[in-house]
Amino acid sequence: MKKINKILIANRGEIASRVIRTCKAMGLQTVAVYSEVDKGLPYVREADQAYCIGPAESSQSYLDISKIIDVAKESGADAIHPGYGFLSEKADFSKACEEAGVVFIGPKPHVISQMGDKIKARLLAQKAKVPVVPGTVDPIQSVSEVQAFVKKYGFPILLKAAAGGGGKGMRVVREHSELESAFKQASGEALKSFGDARVFVEKYIQNPKHVEVQVFGDQHGNAVHLFERECSTQRRHQKIIEEAPCFYLKESVRKKMTKAAVNLTQNIGYTGAGTIEFLVDDKQEFYFLEMNTRLQVEHPVTEMITGFDLVEWQIRVAQGEKLPVSQKQIQKQGHAIECRIYAEDPAKDFAPQPGLLLQVQEPNADCRWESGVVSGSEISIYYDPMIAKLIVYAADRMTCIQVMQTALSQVVLLGPQCNVSFLKRLLAADVFQKGQIHTQYLDQHRGEWTKALPLSKDLIQFAAALKLQKEKNTPMLSQSNWWSVGQASQMEDL
Repeated sequence: MKKINKILIANRGEIASRVIRTCKAMGLQTVAVYSEVDKGLPYVREADQAYCIGPAESSQSYLDISKIIDVAKESGADAIHPGYGFLSEKADFSKACEEAGVVFIGPKPHVISQMGDKIKARLLAQKAKVPVVPGTVDPIQSVSEVQAFVKKYGFPILLKAAAGGGGKGMRVVREHSELESAFKQASGEALKSFGDARVFVEKYIQNPKHVEVQVFGDQHGNAVHLFERECSTQRRHQKIIEEAPCFYLKESVRKKMTKAAVNLTQNIGYTGAGTIEFLVDDKQEFYFLEMNTRLQVEHPVTEMITGFDLVEWQIRVAQGEKLPVSQKQIQKQGHAIECRIYAEDPAKDFAPQPGLLLQVQEPNADCRWESGVVSGSEISIYYDPMIAKLIVYAADRMTCIQVMQTALSQVVLLGPQCNVSFLKRLLAADVFQKGQIHTQYLDQHRGEWTKALPLSKDLIQFAAALKLQKEKNTPMLSQSNWWSVGQASQMEDL
């Protein structure tokens, strides 16, 4: 065991604040790193120490391993928490931490490398007897190999980057005429995005659900699951609403899925927090998709239904402690939903909308607000445009939806256009409430959900007043008696 006293968070914004909060509760010191444009964000002030590591470009700041290791040494940090994104799933970063004598709060380098390679991960899943989608074991070298696969399994098929993620290097092919161009596009995009042109092919599961299992392993060979999350509500392969538990999953399927996830976790000697992701078809047959070797953005919903702090677990496991509880002691209760609030325009294919946040006010409802910005913060063109995560908990799913709708109606966001109205409309829809949304649904029905709402006369007047006030550089407007908090949540439609 190596007792951890000071943790450097190699990340920014919301997740940095989240890790700092748990560190403070555990009596641990924290070190923040920030790029030049992030100097004014809350997490920089919340940390005990903070270091600028370069300009806005990620390659010169948050992705620069040597700079982060240097700050860890200079600040006396015992450990580094990578958060999610950036270096969180880079085996080279985990290895660099080991070589520098700094604890990496996550799995070992070889495990990250194995599970980050979709072909190797698939083989390991098969070895652990986890169901996988029919597909190739070796990378595809030519279109003729794809044609041979089609002859056996038929269309549609999915070409997928071996080192990919987030939908990059991925092409669905539905007929022979598309094969050659799709193969070239997938391999070319894979090379550009990941420096690795390898692709493989698998049978395409049409309109699947996305269900993932939260797993945890320690350095003593123990592994557990903390149930599953439903993550099918996505746009462009990116999640926007997550739930725990998966309300439509049969108990028999839940037991098989969680058992398979734990088997894989143990078989690869995994340590720390991880997520095994599955595709689920309309018959509730499930197939291994991938493993994320880090904490997920949506981890709060799991915390809400289990009562455990997953960041605390990460830290304790990283310093050599055993998992704090056994599988039998992990129980789920109630229902939790998370909505990701983005500065983006749903009507324009969810294009990011950078700009100054003139006013940010979190809801008064009983909820959890996870954000890395405040009034006056800038949504930068250089990073993900997420403003906040809004998490609610209730005894059952329908009550949870109602609480979320209330909370979203109380959100005040003035500045860049955002997706709050879109989220409210989605939560109110029968297709969401009945659990009929699959991973492709929003992309297939985009026009039904992305129309701007008509603006009220009062809201237009308020926008005009706000514009005038900004031009004159006067203090921030306070809410007037004619402008309700509920109307404020529609400001993203301006």
